[in-house]
Amino acid sequence: YGAINAFSTGVGSTDLAAGLIAGKLWFKVPETFKFVLNGILPEGVFSKDLILYLIGDVTADGATYMAAEYLGEAIDALSVEERFTISNMAIEMGAKCGLMQADQKTVEWVKAHSQKEFEITNPDTDAVYAKVKEYDVSNLEPQVARPHTVDNVAPISQVAGTPIQQGVIGTCTNGRMEDLRIAARILRGHKIDKNTRLIVAPASRQIMLQAMREGLLEIFVEAGAAVVTPGCGPCVGTHNGVPSDGENVISTANRNFKGRMGNNRAFIYLGSPATVAASVLQGEITDPREYLL
Repeated sequence: YGAINAFSTGVGSTDLAAGLIAGKLWFKVPETFKFVLNGILPEGVFSKDLILYLIGDVTADGATYMAAEYLGEAIDALSVEERFTISNMAIEMGAKCGLMQADQKTVEWVKAHSQKEFEITNPDTDAVYAKVKEYDVSNLEPQVARPHTVDNVAPISQVAGTPIQQGVIGTCTNGRMEDLRIAARILRGHKIDKNTRLIVAPASRQIMLQAMREGLLEIFVEAGAAVVTPGCGPCVGTHNGVPSDGENVISTANRNFKGRMGNNRAFIYLGSPATVAASVLQGEITDPREYLL
C-alpha cells in the first residue's frame, strides 16, 4: 500500500497474533532511503524490471529497516497498478516499507476503491534522508533475478537462452489486470513451447472475473496455459505448480529463494509478466521486446 501513500509492512505470525489480540504493534520509526528515478521506462520495460534493477544495485540488505521512498519522472509515468509492484518488493532490499508520494492518479484510485475519507501525506520540505540515490532509467532493459536470491539480478541480454520448464504469471506482485493484459498481448495467437508449462494465477476473484469478461482467460488457455485458483498460486510452494528436481522456473513472484516453490532442487528466475510470457513461447528466457516492438 505504499504505492497509494500508506504505510504498509509485512509481519510474521507471532506479530500478527499480537496485533489481533492487542490491536497494536511496536515499530521503530525508520530512516528514509530516497530513490530519485529520472527518465521514462522504454517500451517493453516495466515496473518489475525497474524494482529488480534497484534491488540488484543496492542488494538485499541495502535498505534494512528503512522506508524506501520512490519518486521522480519514472514513477509519475507509471499507473497505480505498476507502482504496486515496486512497493510490494521494497522488502526484498530490506526495507520496512516502500512509499510513494500521492498524485492525481493516487487520489482517483483510492476514491474508486474506498468510500472512506483519507488524507495524503508528502515529505516535509526539510526532510532528512539517511541515503539518496539517483538513477536515469531511460535506457533500462528488461531485468531477471537469477537463483537463489532476489538481488542476483542481470539484464536479460546476459541470461537470454537459459532453458526453462515452467512459467508462472500472477502472485501479489504481478497478478493484476495490467499484468494479465500484457501477457495476453504476447501470447495471443501463439502456443507455448511443447516442453514448457505456463501457470496463470489471477491475484483475486475480482481480477479473474474481469479477465474472463475481457477474454484474457481464453487467450491463456488457447496458448496452452493452466489457469488456476486466484491467489498466491505456486509462489508459496504448496500446490498448483510445484516444480520437479532440476527444473528451471521463470516467475513474476517476488522471491526466488531455494525451496520457495516447494522444491529446494528447483531453480527460480524472476521477471516481468512480459518476460515470462515471451519465455514460455520459446522454452527459454527471452527478451519480451521481440514480441512488443
